Amino acid sequence: MGSPLTLFQKVWNEHLVTQQPGAPGILYIDLHLVHEVTSPQAFSSLRSRGLVVRRPDRTIATVDHGVPTLPSKDGTVEGRLAWADDLCRKQIAQLEDNAKTFGIRAFGPSSSNNGIVHVIAPELGFTQPGMTIVCGDSHTSTHGAFGALAFGIGTSEVEHVLASQCLLQHQPKTMKVRIEGKLAKGVTAKDIILALIAKIGVGGGIGYVLEYCGSAIRALSMEERMTICNMSIEAGARAGMIAPDEVTYDYIKGREFAPKGAEWDKALAYWKSLPTDAGATYDRSVTLDAASLEPMVTFGTNPGMGIPVNGRIPTTAAFTDESQKTGLEKSLTYMGLDAGSSLLGHPINVVFIGSCTNGRLSDLQEAASIMRGRKVAAGVRALVVPGSQQVKRQAEAQGLDKVFKEAGAEWREAGCSMCIAMNGDQIAPGEYAVSTSNRNFEGRQGKGGRTFLASPLTAAAAAVTGCVTDVRTLMES
Repeated sequence: MGSPLTLFQKVWNEHLVTQQPGAPGILYIDLHLVHEVTSPQAFSSLRSRGLVVRRPDRTIATVDHGVPTLPSKDGTVEGRLAWADDLCRKQIAQLEDNAKTFGIRAFGPSSSNNGIVHVIAPELGFTQPGMTIVCGDSHTSTHGAFGALAFGIGTSEVEHVLASQCLLQHQPKTMKVRIEGKLAKGVTAKDIILALIAKIGVGGGIGYVLEYCGSAIRALSMEERMTICNMSIEAGARAGMIAPDEVTYDYIKGREFAPKGAEWDKALAYWKSLPTDAGATYDRSVTLDAASLEPMVTFGTNPGMGIPVNGRIPTTAAFTDESQKTGLEKSLTYMGLDAGSSLLGHPINVVFIGSCTNGRLSDLQEAASIMRGRKVAAGVRALVVPGSQQVKRQAEAQGLDKVFKEAGAEWREAGCSMCIAMNGDQIAPGEYAVSTSNRNFEGRQGKGGRTFLASPLTAAAAAVTGCVTDVRTLMES
């Protein structure tokens, strides 16, 4: 019997084709997700070299970054794409042409299963435990919630995977992130990950794959687990993973592309072998007390600059490193905020609820629970953007769209939207937005725009009050 192994080590070992001393390993890739922004050059190179896609059956494409979320004026796909700028239309057309040429299954704007790549792959059953999954998008770490080793890759690597179904990779180290205890009212999975990044910093996970465990993680739904793993990259980690369990199996079972019959039984037996063995060791460990967490909000220009909503922005006295002091000062200058001040009551202009972090059905349900029977504050623009067409249909079946529209929010088509300021979905210079997305970099949601990252609950609270608000004050006891 061999040494006890972690979840990561089991998946890595299962997919390692070969490993030469002093060189990166060659890792086999089970699932390659492709979207319209990072794939055109890769496909062009394949054409110029006379190469084919090695495993088109293990490649899934969608359009999400550039697809407009404004509803079609005439109810047609062409009418919806009329909102797109020239570059977006070109990229969408290129992806659909490349998918047809190379025999890849694609979910274009006319597909009823179109949506954000990291939303549709799990909901359709493509994402499964024990897989290696890559995409030309940093938030591929989302799929680690299923016990998959999932990470983003660059454009040249997209080509490598298309051509060979393999990738050169150095083996990362492992970090155990144990989160114990029960979350308090108003505290969500988004608050867990923002609190973790605030604790270890945006560079705290560099060189590591994070494995989240503990009672607080086990109590989360699959959608909440995806939120946690989605933002692992914001701590600098290569990936984030959560061991599969009954919650995982129940989520996958019956989905369109999930295993069926005897194949399900075979897959389930493998999945149950994946959780970390007793006695396995990690290179580093971090713990959080879930019961002590509060709703979080960022104040700066990276996701590690976060504080409890009732907290105060730190001063330079909190840091010993001069670069951190300089970074804080630069960030606060951009944000127009003062060190030592509170964000509570700070006026906002825009609220964005959506993205691959928080654009799933449960996220919309949370937002609706706060906006139901209330109105969006005067002068505030609120966008609610489902992560997929399937999520949109589910939300409408539950009447959530009516809740948002009656409150005065915009109910959109599926897509990435304001997360990356595409097709006019952006904030103006100097405006403040409370966003459920994953990044608050300078200009991320619009040139000169200022972003506060928060949970769907906190974002909805800001929408109806017009300012940064502790959502717990709006929740029933």
